[in-house]
Amino acid sequence: MLLSLFNAVELGIIYAIMALGVYLSFRILDFPDLTVDGSFVTGAAVAAILIMNGVSPITASFLAALAGFLAGCVTGILHTKGKINALLAGILMMIALYSINLRIMGQPTLSLLNESTIFKQLESIWEATGIDAALNGMLTFFGADRLPPTWSVVIVMILVTLAIKLLTDYLLKTEVGLALRATGDNQVMIRSLSANTDFLIIVGIGFSNALVAFSGGLIAQHGGFADVNMGIGMIIIGLASVIIGEALFGVKTIAIATLAVVGGAIIYRIVVAMALRVEFLETGDMKMITALLVIIALVAPKLLQARKEKKRRLEKRARLNQEKVGEV
Repeated sequence: MLLSLFNAVELGIIYAIMALGVYLSFRILDFPDLTVDGSFVTGAAVAAILIMNGVSPITASFLAALAGFLAGCVTGILHTKGKINALLAGILMMIALYSINLRIMGQPTLSLLNESTIFKQLESIWEATGIDAALNGMLTFFGADRLPPTWSVVIVMILVTLAIKLLTDYLLKTEVGLALRATGDNQVMIRSLSANTDFLIIVGIGFSNALVAFSGGLIAQHGGFADVNMGIGMIIIGLASVIIGEALFGVKTIAIATLAVVGGAIIYRIVVAMALRVEFLETGDMKMITALLVIIALVAPKLLQARKEKKRRLEKRARLNQEKVGEV
């Protein structure tokens, strides 16, 4: 059970980067971008093929993000310059990316089990320092369980994800970031102030898909493979993370909102891991679990708000009745 939760947290931290990308497109720009299902695989495909050809895993991961940025920019161009509906532009790019990803990979699946990845390098570094052996020795001495083999990966990924979160916070507080937020709120108003909304949308969707592709590259290295179908339903996972995070932690400020997205991604993976431990549920039920989580996250806050409003009305009515009795 503990190992399952640990693995869920590990995956949740990596998927949180993708969720931040979805947050930028759906919440900041109010752009229903379905490119995500394709750009996630693009990131995995680019990272995998580069690593297999001897490129450094770190360099490959950043190039994967660049590929995602270009894919997002094309979606933005289709919408702004081609005047194609935002939803349709994302669908068209997602379909095109399927063929592009196959071209990049050369086959439906690539294996990275025998290749050097970021995570393998991190584990080797920690083992070489002797920190891993020392900590496990201390835990054994006190009768505690040994650390999971990938605990060092979790620590590094927490730092990487927090760095991306802080970078996103900083970006959204700059002049360009404020213009992006204003574009999502009211394009007509920001355009009247001579802002180039087309450029902002293109760059914003590009940056969003860069984060998605970066996450895809990391997931491919974590799982040891890249598959052309691994992005199916990724947009739902991203939305579930965003909605769950917002429902639990709120969105009072940008910093809190992005932190909520990260927390939502981790909680989503934990809930899925726990749900899959139920006997009558199988791995194939993951999509259904995701749909139920999104429905609950959407409906529950509204039900609670309606309950609070009803209670407030009843209290107000009771107070008015008391005042009338007092007057009599």
